[in-house]
Amino acid sequence: MQLYKTNTLRVHNSLTGKKEVFKPINEGHIGMYVCGPTVYSNVHLGNCRTFMSFDMIFRYFKHLGYKVRYVRNITDAGHLENDADEGEDKIAKKAKLEQIEPMEVVQRYTVDFHETLQKFNFLPPSIEPTATGHIIEQIEIIKEIIAKGFAYEVNGSVYFDVPKFNENHEYGKLSGRKLEDMISNTRELTAQDEKKSPQDFALWKKAEEQHIMRWPSPWGDGFPGWHLECTAMSTKYLGETFDIHGGGMDLKFPHHECEIAQAEAGLGKSPVNYWMHANMLTLNGKKMSKSTGNNIYPSEMFSGENDIMSKPYSPAVVRFFMMQAHYTSILDLSDDALQASEKGYHKLMDAMESVESLKTGKTSDFDYKAWQQKCYDAMNDDFNTPILIAHLFDAVKRINLIKEEKENITEEDKSLLQNTLNNFVHDILGIENQKAAKDDSSALNGVVELLIDLRNEARANKDFATSDKIRDQLTALGIQLKDGKEGTTFSIN
Repeated sequence: MQLYKTNTLRVHNSLTGKKEVFKPINEGHIGMYVCGPTVYSNVHLGNCRTFMSFDMIFRYFKHLGYKVRYVRNITDAGHLENDADEGEDKIAKKAKLEQIEPMEVVQRYTVDFHETLQKFNFLPPSIEPTATGHIIEQIEIIKEIIAKGFAYEVNGSVYFDVPKFNENHEYGKLSGRKLEDMISNTRELTAQDEKKSPQDFALWKKAEEQHIMRWPSPWGDGFPGWHLECTAMSTKYLGETFDIHGGGMDLKFPHHECEIAQAEAGLGKSPVNYWMHANMLTLNGKKMSKSTGNNIYPSEMFSGENDIMSKPYSPAVVRFFMMQAHYTSILDLSDDALQASEKGYHKLMDAMESVESLKTGKTSDFDYKAWQQKCYDAMNDDFNTPILIAHLFDAVKRINLIKEEKENITEEDKSLLQNTLNNFVHDILGIENQKAAKDDSSALNGVVELLIDLRNEARANKDFATSDKIRDQLTALGIQLKDGKEGTTFSIN
């Protein structure tokens, strides 16, 4: 039997503001869409926290036995500098500054995004579509919205008519905003404005002569609106209504609000059953910002090359730190918090490594099945990772008591303990034992250095048969030796 059949999962739905029992549209199958990055710069830690939250959620669904289609897009066009449909496309602007092709910008920062997430031990999504790969689908949705009277074309641009839509729908229901309040708090339109209302947003923007990213359309050369891209890609791969749409809290308005409006106007139905939002990451109690210098990139965390942290921190430690807060809570990053997390991480890894060697007896002094159920209960309560981690450290305490021969455990409970720890720590939270990998690497390096010393000694004694044998056998194992003026170095293929 699949685990989802015996686990009742409750998730916080941003649309209702309540925790609700999760019921997928099709039993045993989940469709989940998460807004991916706009690839015009290196991915920052705040984005990583959002994607990590949904990676954890994806992992738990898979653990429960669901078949999950997880779609996370790449925005490689159409994301303007502000939400008023003004300014330049972020990628085109970066391309002009660096005097390279926009797709060179896209390629560079998409590679950075993937490499960073790989270091954090992310599972890849099922599908990773790009905005530029779905121009045709976006144009077709615009045609449908125009045909239904919810959009209008002006001078080659197409805008969504928010007041018209709001006559029979509720624009603002996700973010809790009322259109009347939004209207009273916005500036008056000027003669140069094309929109009928300041609240209207672009579905398609006309490309001026200097605009280097452009595609043909029924309204002339242009490029798609940022909000439209996600509607096109999510509904193409998950259907007109799907289970979960996720993203950062900052996307709730206007991005996700506009997605709802587009889908309801063009497709005539609500696109998503459960909206989920991950909260922000702050740095030393303040908002992360490149302009103020209160900012740090993942690579700077791992290398220690920054003026904010006292030392480097491994990706596994940073991931463990992030999992210690609920995904809907603001999390503050600081050197003290990371140092505490590093100690906790090593304590957890050491305990897990020692389970195999625990001595077993005829009885257990602890109810391990009840403890296992508490772990599931925590995750079933809107993916409550901090409570889960507290339960994991209850197990660490028990492991240490058994090692000290102050408690007993049966062979059956030892197996349950080991499997449960592996499932929740490695498979669900996605936390690797990088300590073990580092120890293995250090041991390997030490062995190779020893063999190099023996080879050098053989060469000095003119025992070339032995020196050649060491070199050849290392080569066969994928370890290349290189002799130079500074001595012998090696590389592992």
